[in-house]
Amino acid sequence: MFSLPSFAQKAEGGSFSTEITVKKQLSYLLHKPDNTRQSKPLIIFLHGSGEKGNDLEKVKVHGPFKYLKEHKLDAYVLAPQCPENEYWDEEVLYRLIQKIIKENKVDTNRIYLTGLSMGAWGAWNLAFAHPDMFAALVPIAGFVDRVPMIENCKIQHIPTRIFHGLIDDVVDVSYSVNIYKKLKTCSTDIELTIFDDANHDSWTRVYEDPAIYEWMMQQKKNNNQE
Repeated sequence: MFSLPSFAQKAEGGSFSTEITVKKQLSYLLHKPDNTRQSKPLIIFLHGSGEKGNDLEKVKVHGPFKYLKEHKLDAYVLAPQCPENEYWDEEVLYRLIQKIIKENKVDTNRIYLTGLSMGAWGAWNLAFAHPDMFAALVPIAGFVDRVPMIENCKIQHIPTRIFHGLIDDVVDVSYSVNIYKKLKTCSTDIELTIFDDANHDSWTRVYEDPAIYEWMMQQKKNNNQE
């Protein structure tokens, strides 16, 4: 009788435990409202890749801090600066926001998140990582990762205003169109605005218009949301 050799595999179970510590540092600007004795809203602004580095003046080039040069906002405005050669890290941003909340009288039912280009990408990721934190989301000209596309209804309760330029040759408008279509199936309050004549800079007209700040300030998180 002829028999074949046995090649049965032996497997052993095991476990592995490790601890990885990574130190991160973010510089930031914080605008404070005139009256800090009462709880006020918080607007978080994430800049684009052109404003990375260690010069906080760059953060004032676009967005709410540019608006604040000639206008007032009755809110805290937080604008962190992404270090050179890095990208927005949602957990680092979350911890920074927690620090600002702890040190100031922030109305935690009125925290708003906005960003442009790389900052819009960061805003999408941060909103999906911590969907219960934000009362409104305003991403402008942003790339959208695969996770938001798949988990789109995770932020269905966050009122969202998306903006993009039709002829954007840096971040294709299809990213905003596709995430809008995904969110439209379940979101309770979402709008997409496409500027026919805008290239990548579709944010200037948004951030210079008082209407976007007025809209954000009207939004209040529903404490009964699940």
